[in-house]
Amino acid sequence: MSDANLHSGQPGHPPATRTRTNRPSAPLPKGTHRVRRQTLSGDRWHFYAWRDGPKFWADTRPDPDDPQFYVAFARAFDTPRPAPLLTPEVVRQFLASPEMPKAERTRQDYRKWALRFAEAFAADPITLFEDPACRARVTDWRRAWGHSPKQYDMAGTVVTRILNWAWKDAGLIGVHHCMGFRKTYAADRSDIIWTPEHRAQLCAAAPLWVARLLTAACETGLRPADLIRLSRTHIEKTPKGRRIRLRTDKRRRIATLPVTPAMAGVIDTTPPERSLILTSARGKPLTPHRASEGLRHWRDKAGLTPAALGHALRLQDCRGTAATRLLEAGLSLGDIAAHMGWSLRHAANVIERYALVPHDQTDAVLEKLTRQSLR
Repeated sequence: MSDANLHSGQPGHPPATRTRTNRPSAPLPKGTHRVRRQTLSGDRWHFYAWRDGPKFWADTRPDPDDPQFYVAFARAFDTPRPAPLLTPEVVRQFLASPEMPKAERTRQDYRKWALRFAEAFAADPITLFEDPACRARVTDWRRAWGHSPKQYDMAGTVVTRILNWAWKDAGLIGVHHCMGFRKTYAADRSDIIWTPEHRAQLCAAAPLWVARLLTAACETGLRPADLIRLSRTHIEKTPKGRRIRLRTDKRRRIATLPVTPAMAGVIDTTPPERSLILTSARGKPLTPHRASEGLRHWRDKAGLTPAALGHALRLQDCRGTAATRLLEAGLSLGDIAAHMGWSLRHAANVIERYALVPHDQTDAVLEKLTRQSLR
């Protein structure tokens, strides 16, 4: 039998063997963006002329070799390519979004650092931050505030917040590499309080509006943003006295606390025609910055300078002062946490946050504070 018959495929003989040649797939055109989609019938591949560009082809193969694939790719460039979305525009969108912090002071800080970020990367598209190398550029930018750990950290915090929003909420980028910056600022002011001697020394030297501000801050422990908007409408009567009830600016939670004898003096000496409890010397509303700076100015004039004390007394330290007074009045740490809703920063008796006092507990707290003030 001839060799031809052996491979002829006739009955009684095996069919001819055919060898298939595996041709290497042609490379995709430069810049093509390929995306795999899983469907019920299997994987399907979508091809875009560039990232975020027009889709020009769909196939069941990741490397199509159809000549029309390349024709479609070329035609895709007939579509005008949109201008890249620049970083300042993304910052503008973020500042107008609901993701901005609620507290006014925090909003101001975020706006300041967001605009600095936008200015530094004004010519860069937002997709720059999908590249791991961008982290080094952001770190270099932050080094301009390396002398101030607090500002250095704040710059990184705001950048991360903006890019998280652009990635997870707005879908403007696929990922970013500017998260998890290590914090360098660590402040522990838990042992810094306004003692009665400090308060008396400042009140003797300062104008009345500053003395009233310091008294209210130490008696309530409210943040400056809440102190400056405290008004008569926030004062309520209780069976045994009065209390202050307001929604806090930062946490947006209802805060309820007793009116101590010293705080009653501030409230009762407020001119009857004035709604706000604390104002400037001219009776004008204060800002958190004006309140803090006014206290700092008269603190130094009263001789309570950082050089004299070894530390700087600030308006914010009145929160720790109020917490310490609660402890001295006989309230345990558990009482303060349960009744006042304050979480402790650490065992040095400083309260970090102010939240909610159950309404039926206000008078019990007041009685203890009153007894302590009469000693």
